Amino acid sequence: MKVINFGSLNVDHVYRVPHAVAEGETLACGSLQKLMGGKGLNQSIAIAKAGAKVIHGGLIGDEGQFLVDFLSESGVDVSKIGHTDEPQGHAVIQVNDNGNNCIIVFGGSNQCVTKEYIDDLLSETEEGDIVVLENEVSNIDYIMARAHEKKCPVVFNASPIDDKVVALDYSNVDWLIINEIEGAAIAKTDSIDDIIPEITKKYPEISVVLTLGEEGSICYSKGQVYRQKAYKADVVDTTAAGDTFLGYFVAGLINGDDMQTILKTASAASSIAVSIMGAAASVPTVDKVKEYLKNIGE
Repeated sequence: MKVINFGSLNVDHVYRVPHAVAEGETLACGSLQKLMGGKGLNQSIAIAKAGAKVIHGGLIGDEGQFLVDFLSESGVDVSKIGHTDEPQGHAVIQVNDNGNNCIIVFGGSNQCVTKEYIDDLLSETEEGDIVVLENEVSNIDYIMARAHEKKCPVVFNASPIDDKVVALDYSNVDWLIINEIEGAAIAKTDSIDDIIPEITKKYPEISVVLTLGEEGSICYSKGQVYRQKAYKADVVDTTAAGDTFLGYFVAGLINGDDMQTILKTASAASSIAVSIMGAAASVPTVDKVKEYLKNIGE
């Protein structure tokens, strides 16, 4: 089995700041880095580094070739990545002294994923292949529906959250991966405890993974609830924490690991990622994750 990831490809402009800039404020930054990013790119790299075969589906503009090269060097199949005349997707990221971030995303080339492109890529899938997507590319509802028709489990990371995501029909989603903000919006609740019950009441067949930062994660699947603690880390940059978690989670599904092992491994990988500056560059290899778990006695 393999993973098809319809994902964004961004150039990240990362500004180190004492705090997120407020309305009307002019703020000097301590440093600027130009990095490879996009939730899709980060997730493909995490899936590959976790040991699973992943084909990346997406489009680049004229500035994007170095993103493709980096994906290829990281073990991702880039043979299906296309080109568009639209400007390259990019993000403006503020990272404060505590390692927390604020992000502005320009879709650009990522919003040019057409139904024809989707059909072409999905024509090469086999039953049981996993389709991954997030909310930084176009036609996500169409991807879900077509993947479901082909009996390919859909893993959807409902991020970044917006009205379009809240209004989606989740009946074609097998695994919904969300944080508490995304979950509260989709479930239409102010209570974290009600997020999973509200979503699964409307969509009884869906499995939900709710990530809770320092509080760890909760997974509901087929009537079972799994809980996983977060591992302590010296937080430097949280930008790719969720993408790293998702990548290792999906690789665990492909490998057929038991759910508790999947959550433990994904949590450990995420903890390593937040201790390293940058997005894609912070995703650890599977050997590093295994060593980390061994060193902490897990």
